[in-house]
Amino acid sequence: MRGKQHDDTPLLLAVDVSNTGIKFGVFPLTGEHLLARWRIATVREKTTDEYAMVLVQLFRHAGLQVTSIRDVIMSTVVPALTPTFQALALEYLGHEAIVVTHETPIGVPLLVDNPWEIGADRIISALAAHTFYGGPAITIQFGTATSFDCVSAEGAFLGGAIAPGLGISAEALTRAASRLYQVELSPPPSALGANTMHSMQSGIIFGHVGLVEGLVTRLRAEIPGGEHAKVIAHGGLADVMARVTPCIDTVDSNLLLNGLRVAYQRLHTHG
Repeated sequence: MRGKQHDDTPLLLAVDVSNTGIKFGVFPLTGEHLLARWRIATVREKTTDEYAMVLVQLFRHAGLQVTSIRDVIMSTVVPALTPTFQALALEYLGHEAIVVTHETPIGVPLLVDNPWEIGADRIISALAAHTFYGGPAITIQFGTATSFDCVSAEGAFLGGAIAPGLGISAEALTRAASRLYQVELSPPPSALGANTMHSMQSGIIFGHVGLVEGLVTRLRAEIPGGEHAKVIAHGGLADVMARVTPCIDTVDSNLLLNGLRVAYQRLHTHG
């Protein structure tokens, strides 16, 4: 995604590091409009210098100035890359990155047994869902895992569920079954597969639909006021799943980046 910068507009860089992909989002420091966003593959072996050069090239291609970045906020579920991006922010951008954790005071009560176990992406997901869609809400992230995060009417994180993602399920099937092969993760013409490819797509995609719909039904029943909960999907395969199940109300591919921007503004306002 390309953006256009007004001269010397101070910028906020939001970084979301997941197991399979890293998202960068650029916002005006005090504004709400997403100026640019990019997604690159997560490579644990890459160095600070390598990631910095990628970021510089992305900014240049979008007509943005890295020197205009005034602050950095990030969430990560890959602990090995946290110091890599902290060093990038400090050495190349001149700012100490804000790393969101369960202790970051962004106004999301964590009503779970062990708050320190919660991934920062799930906390940001809850914040964004309540900010933009109200509560109660259920967010579903279709990534390496398919995670369900539940938000109360008041904006508290209530917990949820974590299941193997579509990609992991497909890989496990092809790895364990000698005569099966990798197929595109897209819906087949019908659930009744007439060949191996369509049969596998049916089992993987429509089987995941059953998992999603079953869990949404159960979660709605356990969330106070859950019958009115909006279901928001995000992540790499959200669009695919939204086409095959009516239980997803909306797809928001920028949910986490916008959530990081909201988190930053809350910290800035109350800091």
